[in-house]
Amino acid sequence: MSESVTIVEKGLTGFGFIEGDEYKFRNKVSGDDSVYRHLTEQEISVLEKNDNIADDWNNVLVKDEFDPSCIRRAAFYGKVRIGRVKPCALHYHDLELPCGIYYSTIISSDIGDCCSIRGVSFMSHYIVHDKCILFHIRELQTTNHSKFGNCILKDGEDPSVLVSLSVMNENEGRAIAAFEDLTCADAFLWADNPADKDLNKALWALTKSSYSSERGWYGEVGEGCVIKDTGIIKDVMIGPSCYIKGANKIKNITIKSTKESPVQLGEGIELVNGIIGPGCKIFYGCKAIRFVMCENSQLKYGARLINSVLGDNSTVSCCEVLSNLLFPFHEQHHNNSFLISALIMGQSNMAAGANIGSNHNSRAADGEMRAGRGFWPALSSSIKYNSRFASFVMISKGQYIHELNIRFPFTLLSDNLKHGYRQIYPAFLWINNMYALERNCGKFADRDKRKQAVQHIETDYLAPDTAAEILDAFFTLRDLYEEADHDENKVQITDMENSKTPVRVLRCEKALQAYSDMIEYYCAKEIVSYCSKNGVSVSSLDAKSSKACKEWENLGGQLVPSYKVEDLKNRIKKGEFKNWKELHKVYDKWFEEYPLEKALNAITSYKSLTGCSSISEKRWNDLKKKLSKTRSFIDDQVYATRAKDYSRDFRLWTYKSYDELESVMGPLEDNSFIKESKKKTAAMLEQMKKVVY
Repeated sequence: MSESVTIVEKGLTGFGFIEGDEYKFRNKVSGDDSVYRHLTEQEISVLEKNDNIADDWNNVLVKDEFDPSCIRRAAFYGKVRIGRVKPCALHYHDLELPCGIYYSTIISSDIGDCCSIRGVSFMSHYIVHDKCILFHIRELQTTNHSKFGNCILKDGEDPSVLVSLSVMNENEGRAIAAFEDLTCADAFLWADNPADKDLNKALWALTKSSYSSERGWYGEVGEGCVIKDTGIIKDVMIGPSCYIKGANKIKNITIKSTKESPVQLGEGIELVNGIIGPGCKIFYGCKAIRFVMCENSQLKYGARLINSVLGDNSTVSCCEVLSNLLFPFHEQHHNNSFLISALIMGQSNMAAGANIGSNHNSRAADGEMRAGRGFWPALSSSIKYNSRFASFVMISKGQYIHELNIRFPFTLLSDNLKHGYRQIYPAFLWINNMYALERNCGKFADRDKRKQAVQHIETDYLAPDTAAEILDAFFTLRDLYEEADHDENKVQITDMENSKTPVRVLRCEKALQAYSDMIEYYCAKEIVSYCSKNGVSVSSLDAKSSKACKEWENLGGQLVPSYKVEDLKNRIKKGEFKNWKELHKVYDKWFEEYPLEKALNAITSYKSLTGCSSISEKRWNDLKKKLSKTRSFIDDQVYATRAKDYSRDFRLWTYKSYDELESVMGPLEDNSFIKESKKKTAAMLEQMKKVVY
């Protein structure tokens, strides 16, 4: 039942925000009355002459440098404190407005020095910091129970108002809390362990202890913010240098804008119940409800983000994203694609028409999909739930009518419509598309523009997670190949699809060689990287490899040994952490330890592949030769893959001549990534010379 309209007696508007000291949190942020003074009679006279009103001018406090001529046709209720006001203007882009307050209603708020407030129809219980522009805003207010997007309860609230995120599944079985410090690692740690009731209880308690349950906090507009032509902003905490233009509605949100990483929010957007990380951008009619956008991510062109966590450095435009946990570097750009109830572990790209999530195979909306790093479904591909994919799996266009469990990484999955079976080409990316594989590795690192980098991210396609998948695929494939009497045409797998038709394996012999090369290359390059940077010998590093961890988890983009994750969960259940920031220090420590652990994992992976017990000097010399050979192969393949775009006849069909093609695409020899690959090779080989056994 909706609340009825009630009457507030004259003189009480803006007062009684909470019981007791209603200004205690306001004063914590912007100080007490000591730096302000009451208005003089002459100032009040000028204000009234300029058509300003107040329920009581004694409740309007100002700083010493105050020019009342800069206040026109404004109404003041409750205690209002105004900073320095003088005849000057604020300029931002093509907008320049005089400082002061014009045609606005201000209720129980603080306004910083040299602000320009014009046409704000209703502003209540806000702290506006210095040098802000507020221009044409219908409503800007904070309630006494505001949570600013944090999934907590305020004192006296009914638990039914708690807003959680149903990630990875449309039902609430994996529900997590949204909060302003949330990272993808936190979200995965929480959502991936729904059966651990003690852990879930402890995580809710940790969230509760991280944020105040007391009522009476004021909303803030941080220093240097510009907000113009906007409808409703309610219960929103806005960080410094944020730019909001033409938004329809923003409610119950924390905007973590900073001067170094400003947030930009544009025309026609509607945002409710969420967290927006530093450097984020949301434009052109987007809708986001119950969400977290991590640092430097974007929503554009009518995208819908609902009940989801969008990882750092990600972009979603035009499409629908519902009930997902998406790790960093997720790309989804097309109006006719949607993604529902999925865990995508980053560095992914959803093509136009990708239909991921519609084909639930149960009576309730409780299907799921999981995909490792580098997931790339092709145009108009449809996946049946529940399905799971290893890292760097590409899916060709097709209707996949059965559930899939593709365990081999770097694989191309295709649908043979003529014969009615699915087929896989293991290690396809390594063998046939090295340009994309290597380019993406560097591209993600280059595109990481975060200033804070709370979430640690592994961008190399060869790392502990993929190494484990490669080894599993190698041994499984080798056994199948031997059973098939080395006949590639008869290699089949029966446990990768929920059907009676086996999945066919293409190019088995090539895939085995590729997987072997990848592990040897991974081992060699990590030894070179660690030993050259830390001045240690190969033999001394090898001596530590017995302590290497083989089982790892992708924790929001950060790769972590599984035993450390289990230890952390136990510590959380014991209540060792006071808040989420303390827990994040554990992630930081893990990241410091990661280079050594990754190098040891690479050595252990090589030993698992070869069956050797140690890396002798001879083996190291062989690995060095392998490193040189593989880097040469990578350079050649990077060039050859890109050269196809210049040499194939059909590429010339839309051009009058080869010269025209080059004028549009640029000369092949000038390709920046081809040059960068050669530089990377030279640097790695130079490092290798400095490493001693």
